[in-house]
Amino acid sequence: MDRKLLFGLGVIGVIAADLVVRTVLTGSPASGIGLLDAVIVIGGIALIQRWYKQEETASPNTPDRQALIRLPVILAIGGAVAWAGSQGGASTGALPVFALCGLLAFAINWVVFVHAYLAQTERFFDLTGSVTYLSVVGTALVLSDATQPRALLLGTLVLVWAVRLGSFLFARINRDGGDARFDELKLSFPRFLGAWTLQGLWVFLTLACALAAITSMSTVPIGRTGLVGAVTWAVGFSIEVVADRQKRRFREDPENAGRFIQGGLWAWSRHPNYFGEIMLWFGVAILALPELSGWQYVTLVSPVFVYLLLTRVSGIPLLEERAEKKWGHDPEYRAYRDRTPVLFLRRPERA
Repeated sequence: MDRKLLFGLGVIGVIAADLVVRTVLTGSPASGIGLLDAVIVIGGIALIQRWYKQEETASPNTPDRQALIRLPVILAIGGAVAWAGSQGGASTGALPVFALCGLLAFAINWVVFVHAYLAQTERFFDLTGSVTYLSVVGTALVLSDATQPRALLLGTLVLVWAVRLGSFLFARINRDGGDARFDELKLSFPRFLGAWTLQGLWVFLTLACALAAITSMSTVPIGRTGLVGAVTWAVGFSIEVVADRQKRRFREDPENAGRFIQGGLWAWSRHPNYFGEIMLWFGVAILALPELSGWQYVTLVSPVFVYLLLTRVSGIPLLEERAEKKWGHDPEYRAYRDRTPVLFLRRPERA
């Protein structure tokens, strides 16, 4: 694709992002918000110009081009889920609350991305994800005037998880000084933008079934299904918290420098924290299920998306590759890898 055309598409994308933010903040794309409009448009075009200068010396088939191609795919998926989840849900003015929550998820990440790219930092990436969860759930509860027990319980479970994980990850990146995943990504405008846009989609899709239930116009008692979902969430949350704490304490011990963890829950699974996270999102889906109907069932993609993302895309594959490079030659690590499941918990065999 011609670079000038890509530049033009980028400018159009900036204007579209401005319309999204304007719609989220005012409820109408036609309502001007003055200074913020100018900041988004001028700042966005400045970022694109910076990328354009880099792109002048780039080869035709680069990861940057691939990232640009993925962006409309990510937005199309978000748009499709927004339409499906909005069916039968509450509205504010002419805009469905569910769709508004999707717009908000992307808008928050795009706004913070501007600072992150200019400062060349990933420090606030995980924290922004948690803030997005809190903002989206809070918006859904307030604009839907949700008072039914199921909606309040769903909101509480998500808020507890988001606050705990966000504070944990933010403390970790401050302690470690950075996140190696972004060493190359943050140098590239489209790839770094893609990471922040994907985070917006990640928040929206993982929350989708909870948002559909919170914004639903029907009221169904929690019942046994809801209790099963709540218990499933509690077990998954506990596993994730315990696994994260065990790994943090392991890393804080100077004697473990350069070593890999293989005790506690990490003897049951090579990634018990991810198992817990997947389990808790399935619990959210079970809790939300009785409130869903029609096209809203599409939002049950939430736990499946979490599973695929963590096991096929950005979680386990990256960590397994990194571990293989670091300890693949170590007989002790190979023995641990061979006897320990990659995800699902299994009681370790006694020596």
